[in-house]
Amino acid sequence: MFGVPGPIWMLIGLVVFVAIMFVVFKRPMYEVMTVSFFFTVVISGSYHLMWESLIFPSTSSLFYAIFAFMVVAVLFDATKVVEKIINLMLSLVGRFRGGAGFVSLLGSTFMASLSGTGPGNVAATGVFTIPTMKKGKYPAPLAASTEMSASMLGNIIPPSGIVILTFGILNEVQPGSISLSTWMIAAYGVGLWFFIQRWLTLWLLCRVYKVKPIPKAELPKFNPSLKIGWPALLLPLIIFIPLFSDAQFSDFIIGRIGEEGAAAYSSSILMITPGLAGAYALLIGRKALPEQKVRIARLLEIFKGSVTKVVPIGLTIYMAYATSQIFAGMQMEATVRDWFVSLDLSLGLLIFILPLFFMVLGMVLPGSAQVAILGGAMIAVFAALGGDPVLFALLLPAMTGALEGMTPPLALGMFVAMGIAGSGFKETAKLAILWILLHIVLSMILLTGLLPIFGL
Repeated sequence: MFGVPGPIWMLIGLVVFVAIMFVVFKRPMYEVMTVSFFFTVVISGSYHLMWESLIFPSTSSLFYAIFAFMVVAVLFDATKVVEKIINLMLSLVGRFRGGAGFVSLLGSTFMASLSGTGPGNVAATGVFTIPTMKKGKYPAPLAASTEMSASMLGNIIPPSGIVILTFGILNEVQPGSISLSTWMIAAYGVGLWFFIQRWLTLWLLCRVYKVKPIPKAELPKFNPSLKIGWPALLLPLIIFIPLFSDAQFSDFIIGRIGEEGAAAYSSSILMITPGLAGAYALLIGRKALPEQKVRIARLLEIFKGSVTKVVPIGLTIYMAYATSQIFAGMQMEATVRDWFVSLDLSLGLLIFILPLFFMVLGMVLPGSAQVAILGGAMIAVFAALGGDPVLFALLLPAMTGALEGMTPPLALGMFVAMGIAGSGFKETAKLAILWILLHIVLSMILLTGLLPIFGL
C-alpha cells in the first residue's frame, strides 16, 4: 500500500497499538509489551514463529546479565552505598554554584546505568537529589529537568541493559564486528560525550537562573563523608576494570583459548561482574542492614521487596526481545533496509532524520523495545548507505533509551520528577525540550564520525 512494505505497516500498527494501550487505557508498559507480542503474532499471521520467539530471550546470556545488574542495583540501595557517594560529592562541590545539580548528574547517572530504568531511577534517587537542589536555590522546573536528564543519561552507560541488548542486535546483523568488551568500553566513550554535554548545559543554566550554593550549615562535612564513603568510590572500578581488561587483552585471550573461547570468556565476565559488585556492596554496606550483618534471610526479604521494581522492567525487555524475533522472522531487517535505500536518501539526511524519528517513538515505546524491534533494520540501513554500522549501533541507546521518558507530552521520567519537585508542566517541558534538542544535536554530530569515541 502506497509503496510501503507490509511488515512496515505492521510495525506502524504495533506502534499505534502500544500508544493506545499506554496512553488511552493507561496500562503499565510490561503489560503493554506482553500483549503487543501476541498482537504482532496475530496481525502478521506468524503463529509458526510464536513459541520459538517467546523462548529465544531465555537462551540469551545477555538477558540474564541485564537482569543481574538490575538486581544488584537493589543491593546498592539497601546498603546505602549510592547515598554515601552522593554525600561525599556534596561535601566537595555543594559549596559551588549549582553544586547540588552536578551531584545529581553524577549520582543519578551512575545509579540509572545499573538499574536500567530512567523513570524508575528518577523516583529512586530523585527523592534525595531534587530536594537537595531546591535547597541550593534551584527553581523547581530546573531541579526536575536536571534529575530527569541525568537519570535518562544512565540508560546509555554500561552496564545498562539497553547497551547490552543493542550489542546482541548488532551481533545478529554484523557478526563478529566488535567484541563484547570492546563494545562496552566504546559505550563508555559515547556516554562520556553526552555527560560532557549535560555538564556544560547545567553549568550555563545555573548561571542563567542564578543558582546559589547549598548553605554551608546544610552541607555534609568532608572528612566524615570521606571516612564513611571512600570505599564506595571503588564500586565503579569493580564494574569497569574487568570489562576494560577483557577489551584490552582480547588478542592475548584469543591467542590462548581461540575466538569461541574468548567470546565465552567475555560473556562470563559480564555475568560475574554484577556478582562481584553486589558482594562488595554487601561487604562495605553491611552496617546499613538490620542487625548490621549479612544474613541470607534478610537478603531474601530485600530481593522479595524488589520484585515489583525489577520484574516489570525485566518482563518489558524480555517481551520486546521476543517481539523483535517475530519481525526478524518476517525479514524485517532486509525489508526496511531495501525500502529506505529505495527512497534514495543520502547518509546525511538519514543522520538528521533518525534521531528525530526515535525521539517521537520514545513517547510511546521504551528504548529497549525500539532497539529490539527496529535496531537490526536501522543498523542495516545505515550500513547500506555507507555509514559505520558499529558507530550507529553504539549511538542507538542514546537515540532511544536516553530520550525515552523525556519527550513531552508523554514523558514519564519528566512527570515523576515534576511530582517530586512540585513544578508545573509548561515550565518543566520548556527546559526538557532544551535538554532534548542539545542531546539530538550531539547525536547527529557523533553519527557523522567527526568526534572520536574512546575505545572505538
